[in-house]
Amino acid sequence: MIPPLTDQMAGAGSTKKVHFTETITSSQDPGQGHESHQAAFILSPNSGTLYVATLTYTSSEPVEIAILHEISKDEVKDQPTWTVDGNTFYGLSMIDQGSNAGSIKFTGSALALHSNSSKFTATVSVDGWIRGQPTEIILQQLEPEEEEPSLKLSRSNVPATIPLHIGTYEGDPVYYIITNTNDETQAELITEKQNWKVELASPLSEAPEESLSEIYVFKDGIKGKGIHGFQDEVFSNTPSQTDEYSALRLMTKVSWKPDQNPEILDSVDAILNASEARRIELETTEIIFNMPQIVWPDGQMQVRENKTLSDETAYSGGQILNINQTNMTVTFVAHRQWGPDGSTIYYIITDATPTGPAGLMGVTDAPTLANLITNPAAVDLYQFFDGIKGSGPFGFQPGIASAVPGDETYSPMCRILLISWNDPEQASILETKADIDALHSEDLIEINLARPMNSVHIVNCPLIDPFQEIKTNSTNG
Repeated sequence: MIPPLTDQMAGAGSTKKVHFTETITSSQDPGQGHESHQAAFILSPNSGTLYVATLTYTSSEPVEIAILHEISKDEVKDQPTWTVDGNTFYGLSMIDQGSNAGSIKFTGSALALHSNSSKFTATVSVDGWIRGQPTEIILQQLEPEEEEPSLKLSRSNVPATIPLHIGTYEGDPVYYIITNTNDETQAELITEKQNWKVELASPLSEAPEESLSEIYVFKDGIKGKGIHGFQDEVFSNTPSQTDEYSALRLMTKVSWKPDQNPEILDSVDAILNASEARRIELETTEIIFNMPQIVWPDGQMQVRENKTLSDETAYSGGQILNINQTNMTVTFVAHRQWGPDGSTIYYIITDATPTGPAGLMGVTDAPTLANLITNPAAVDLYQFFDGIKGSGPFGFQPGIASAVPGDETYSPMCRILLISWNDPEQASILETKADIDALHSEDLIEINLARPMNSVHIVNCPLIDPFQEIKTNSTNG
């Protein structure tokens, strides 16, 4: 059993210098009652954390400065507040400088830029101090002290080009990728079809129904670019249906009865009506695909404005470099980390829960992933919260995966575990799962389940080979 995440992790009551400059892009404000607003969190809300600093910013649009203050639920009363789940509340101070640039000194539990409507991009600089230890993924760099040890891996972030497929939702096109399946036959079939490796992930068979959506795949009928050479697949939802969407798709096979004239069925309703009329047969299977949607009828995943990758590239600002609907490809940022045996591996990020980290990383918000928190369909991914500076999402060493493709326990769904050193000054570089186990047994490190914003944290982060070549054409289904 993993001990629960404490309100303050390592170094409770400690004070640390914070200094960084970062370009950030807004996304939907995750606060209740702010769903139509845009927000870009600079310093994320965390229990027991206090920031005392100066903010300097320039923004593409006029913005307000939002400062959050930690309060108890009993203190809410009539004051302006901000909450994600209706249980944890923060007092809200909104400062409107009437400009898209400015500077302000502040004290608070969190800091964000805010707009009532317009999406914006801003460059921000923060200089000050943190009291306590933040438990949220801030995705910015803390200023290292002199002589602080660091680890630099070559090619920490590289581009990974992946084939796009096209499906439909209620008659409109959906562009998506296929990275994993629990079925070996389907993995081989789609790998050959798209000339890009689909990894087998057997634990997806254990995923609960609440974490799945449907995909309808045609076995015959009108010729097309679908998985089996017939019409496009039909999706039951898109990320616009936030509470329903899941990249994990349970396949239903569709076949036409011999005495029927096939036609294009481009929505779930059309399929169900044809089934009720006994024109087609539906076969529910146990085959599950990981099919993250890239572009859907009224939206798409965020594309990074800064497309230059380096070993210091931040995790914020989006995970996609380019979407090419002509060549039917999408290019992700692939992040380097270690496998359980110390091997070099790369992963991409497509969706996550809760809303805060998803928005910061620029990926799809997928609350249904929370149903995997105790399920074997999700595997452990260890990230480092302090210790040796490096290219991990917290600004420390790269993470370590507990399973990789080829392992029986491998899954693209990752349950994030945070490693913190009991004495950060004694930190060393860990490269394997055996390293983690040994130091944990010696009580040198703590391992806690990540709970940003006091919520379950699951990330869809398939392990991929970013260096495999694909045919850049428009023939993918």
